[in-house]
Amino acid sequence: MIADDVYRRGRAGLPSWISDYDGRRTELPIARWMGGAHSTVDDIRADEASIAFCTGPTLDLGCGPGRLTEALTRAGVPALGVDTSPVAVEMTNHRGGFAVEQDIFSALPRAGQWSHVLLADGNIGIGGDPAALLTTVRRLLHESGTAIVEVEPTPDLDDRNRMVRWETGGSVGEWFTWASVGASALYSLAVAAGLRVRRTIESNGRVFIELAVHSIDRGAEGP
Repeated sequence: MIADDVYRRGRAGLPSWISDYDGRRTELPIARWMGGAHSTVDDIRADEASIAFCTGPTLDLGCGPGRLTEALTRAGVPALGVDTSPVAVEMTNHRGGFAVEQDIFSALPRAGQWSHVLLADGNIGIGGDPAALLTTVRRLLHESGTAIVEVEPTPDLDDRNRMVRWETGGSVGEWFTWASVGASALYSLAVAAGLRVRRTIESNGRVFIELAVHSIDRGAEGP
């Protein structure tokens, strides 16, 4: 699995890239993903700003090497990381967090009971269809729960179902679908999924939006 190679290289301080069908190739922010000694002061501040939203049991979707799952755990917040990469899961567990190897669209533990769901590092793009992902997130949350979603700094960006792949120094992965959305696009997607924007914060050029379960959902089944 190419993701395993990317995380191993990140642990060794080596770069990896993401490329698309148009030939664009961009270096992955692997140092930020790794966290710990690899992080800059600004990275740490932005991470702290994002997890400050999380005060109860939190599901970290696409947790990668687990820096946020670990940080939540060390802060006394029950947290579970989820990733499809066995190396990422091993790294998360080794650093003191807890993660499981699983597809985030599969049946996840405690569905409908999570206080918070975290989609950091652009993970709103997983699967290439943010609307479907937010619908999944809504089902995972408790009625009083929130989702913390990192979006692109360009507000009107709405680029869905883009074909991309990860590359390392000597190998390339399979093509998969991805999406990139800004704040404006997320607002309408959230409403359609039964969520509403509660607040937005910016830190170190990164943008985080807190989405709450829409109150109308709570009475939708009533008379």
